[in-house]
Amino acid sequence: MQHALGEFARAAQRECGGRPVPAHNIHLTLVFVGAVARERMDSLEALAETIEGPAFSLEVNRVDYWRHNRIVWGGVNECPDVLSDLVKRMERALIGAGYRLTQRPYVPHITLLRDAHRAPAQNRFAPVSWSVSEFALVESVQLDNSQLYEVLQSWPLDT
Repeated sequence: MQHALGEFARAAQRECGGRPVPAHNIHLTLVFVGAVARERMDSLEALAETIEGPAFSLEVNRVDYWRHNRIVWGGVNECPDVLSDLVKRMERALIGAGYRLTQRPYVPHITLLRDAHRAPAQNRFAPVSWSVSEFALVESVQLDNSQLYEVLQSWPLDT
């Protein structure tokens, strides 16, 4: 999945400009927590340990563009209920633990290009199937002029 979407990002760069997200950084954000103090990491990981949900398949089959932040992203025509439910469980647990989250509807998206100059002409591409069997706590690290996403820990979903 990462390889296929990474290839699409590099091809889309020719049309849209911008910087493609390297294949190893391609991910689907479930809940954006923001900066977390190191002393809260253990409790955040313990909270993630309590989250349960079934494994599922996701078919990434569309591409879109957010003009305000110049992002070309891959997404789905319809968010599967199992994904929406997983995100809601995570949000409830985080809010209950005192985290402040942005209150907006969940839009499953995978950033493919940053600083893109335009939207792609086509909003569909050959579907990329993704078997989702785990979720992870990921740290975004700024290196020079790029982001690196480092998986700190992951948890399995029920199969």
